[in-house]
Amino acid sequence: MLDRAEIDALFPADLPEPAHWEQRYPERRLPQGAEVTRFGPSPTGFVHIGGLYVAMIDRDVAHRSGGSYVLRVEDTDQAREVQGAAAQFDQAFAYFGLPADEHDEVGDYGPYHQSRRESIYLTYARELLREGKAYLCFATPDELADIRARQDATKMPPGYYAGWALWRDRDPADVRAKLSEGAPYVIRFRSPGVEARARFQDEIRGRLEHEDNRNDVVILKSSANEVRLPTYHFAHAVDDHLMRTTLVIRAEEWISSVPLHLQLFAALGFPAPRYAHIAPLMKQIPGGKRKLSKRKDSEASVDFYIEQGFPAEAVLYYLRGLANGRLAETPLAEALDAPIRLSECGVAGPLVDLVKLEDISADHIATLSGPQILDAVRTWALDHDPDLVPVLDARRDLALAALAVERGADVPNPRKDLRKWSGFREAYGFFFPELFTPRDVTGEQFAGLGVAPDLVRAFATDFADGYRPLEDSGEWFDQIRELATKHGFAAKPKDLKQNPEAYPAGGSIREASQIIRLALTGATRSPDLHAVATALGTDEVLRRVRALAG
Repeated sequence: MLDRAEIDALFPADLPEPAHWEQRYPERRLPQGAEVTRFGPSPTGFVHIGGLYVAMIDRDVAHRSGGSYVLRVEDTDQAREVQGAAAQFDQAFAYFGLPADEHDEVGDYGPYHQSRRESIYLTYARELLREGKAYLCFATPDELADIRARQDATKMPPGYYAGWALWRDRDPADVRAKLSEGAPYVIRFRSPGVEARARFQDEIRGRLEHEDNRNDVVILKSSANEVRLPTYHFAHAVDDHLMRTTLVIRAEEWISSVPLHLQLFAALGFPAPRYAHIAPLMKQIPGGKRKLSKRKDSEASVDFYIEQGFPAEAVLYYLRGLANGRLAETPLAEALDAPIRLSECGVAGPLVDLVKLEDISADHIATLSGPQILDAVRTWALDHDPDLVPVLDARRDLALAALAVERGADVPNPRKDLRKWSGFREAYGFFFPELFTPRDVTGEQFAGLGVAPDLVRAFATDFADGYRPLEDSGEWFDQIRELATKHGFAAKPKDLKQNPEAYPAGGSIREASQIIRLALTGATRSPDLHAVATALGTDEVLRRVRALAG
């Protein structure tokens, strides 16, 4: 082992001692039982919906206990960092209303980007070297590849441990020789590896045990790097201690890392936080289910929900129901205000069902007022459908009239045709002249009615010529009924079925009304025709019907 002076010479001369950082980041003054949680996204790709799920739980648990929720960007793997990923974090948390209590701009325990905490990690790496709990390793990539090949060939567990650890117990003279050559090195943790099984308590899963860590993992990356950054594992131990994290909530894939993390906390002389490992979000596939995949599933990305325009409240309500089943049976507003309990989180991964989410979203939107919906659609459209914005601005009154059709406090069963903001064009676009394209009487939709094009034109001409914008919906519809009789349509579908020869139009009142519906809305399904016509106004009704007449 190198002596203290030789070890210290490997680090900046002004590097602080551990006591400096302990004083800089003191114990927090929080109420008894308060939890400090943290979410640690890595800017190596888009934000996974599972990350939002964990962040939501982190924040709720911290706030319910009177503690603090920390956003810590784990950007030590800078070779894989994706440009713009950090900005995506900000967008996601802003959209879903999950701001952290502590982040780059706010908080006494920063900086909150790990790439800006180099000197902190160097201090503690140096301390482990001084105590013989870490060592310099000069193993080359070729040597490491050879070790792995020989382990594979002999069916040995992979890793850098025991007799496979080339530099664990090397003569200090060999280390000095390499240093004098200027050879690059990493710093490895000297794993005690004394237990066959590590045992620990999980706040969700109870008492767990896992194979103990035997590997001498890298804790500080190559000395050839301009900035000496730690690996995830070492940064985790140092930062969770100095940020005074009490509870680490993370995905179950990290369970196997707990033994290593507990070894690092013990070696550093830090109390370990408690752990809660969340089951992953799953996707139904033929014959079973699998984890929601970044690579395979568009709905794995938080961007998917933002781009589609799912209301944040609906998504959060759905996710809370996945975390605690009781919340899925609770009204939305009440569920969003209720606590998430780790004791009620399951150990089987819940399924993400987009059909269910759309139903929840539609139910939620149906409770909103017209102005609330319009403002939300406009905000969404600014980024995702900018051509829609000037239309909504120019025709705000029409938009509100459209949204009022079969909706409102006095409607017992309001329409639920708007399931997300991206569906506004499809559900309500026909109300706006700028977004509406008249249907051709020779087109597929009119052909489906089974009514000859010439009869369609004649019917439309008569409707326009005699049109009256009546307030009573029944009297308004009588205009269609009277014209249907005039043009040979049956008054009822059953009349047509019983005596088809008596009705030369080849249809009933159903087909006659569909002519006007297609003229006004471009679809065979729409809200109440009278309500649509009232919202459109007489001039627009006549313009559309006459366009059909040709």
